[in-house]
Amino acid sequence: MFKSLQQALTGAVLGQEKVVDHLLIGLLTEGHVLLEDRPGTGKTTLAKALASSLDAKFSRVQCTADTLPTDLLGMELFNPLTGAFEQRFGPLFANIVLVDEINRTTPRTQSALLEAMGEGQVTIGDTSYSLPQHYLVIATQNPYDGQGTFPLPHAQLDRFLFKLSFAPLERRLERALLRGEHLRRHDVHLPLEQLVAWKEEVAKVTVREPVEEYLLDLCEALRNHPEVEIGPSPRATLALLKASKARAFMAGRTYVVPEDVKALAGPLLSHRLVLTLEATLKTTSDRIIEKSLQTLVVPTEV
Repeated sequence: MFKSLQQALTGAVLGQEKVVDHLLIGLLTEGHVLLEDRPGTGKTTLAKALASSLDAKFSRVQCTADTLPTDLLGMELFNPLTGAFEQRFGPLFANIVLVDEINRTTPRTQSALLEAMGEGQVTIGDTSYSLPQHYLVIATQNPYDGQGTFPLPHAQLDRFLFKLSFAPLERRLERALLRGEHLRRHDVHLPLEQLVAWKEEVAKVTVREPVEEYLLDLCEALRNHPEVEIGPSPRATLALLKASKARAFMAGRTYVVPEDVKALAGPLLSHRLVLTLEATLKTTSDRIIEKSLQTLVVPTEV
């Protein structure tokens, strides 16, 4: 059943198997995903395909400069017929929420997502409301259009499990796109109970101490790296562990191997690093992570 879900998503956005796998890891670990790419690559299509493959409530928010926090959270409205205030919930009250072009809205509205993404609840007025179970935020942004945008602060980026970009589309896949092969994909519609069962299996995946030490060594090396001003937070360390367990589950294993940590380190940690000013002129977060992995001793007994 899980393979069927993978096939449905890879059929919806051709040639993006790695992005699909990372999105499914986010689904299994309740880790939110930031898709950063140019318009027209299929970011919205992928989010809608995931929602349609599950028996889940889907909502979409198109961010603009005048989008207000209440446009996401909802508000209390006065009903003249009853003479009382009634709560109208916003689009955040869904299982899968697509926040399109998140960097086009103001920091005030961006911050409305912090509580939802971090704690699974929102506060409207003086009352807190729990969000639905199996909550996943998929946000998109265009990295090439800086006019009228508000870059996400570090605290907001740290709430995202992954920051992903789509791979360039090969000619044969673009030809298949022209012929409508993505429209003939095999559709699935899985109940949320199946997602619960998968999450329970992920929780049972074991992590031996050598692999645990390997993960901690990587995060410590990045925090102490001379070109890194702000390294991975404890939230990032825990997220890397959860994501590695989900990747092991997807590979049909009941235990984590070092390759799980290595494969996820880049997309999970790169957006969480803040480099020194000198480092930004000559290197990138991905290169620093790659070099740090090369210096670590990989455990052979897991």
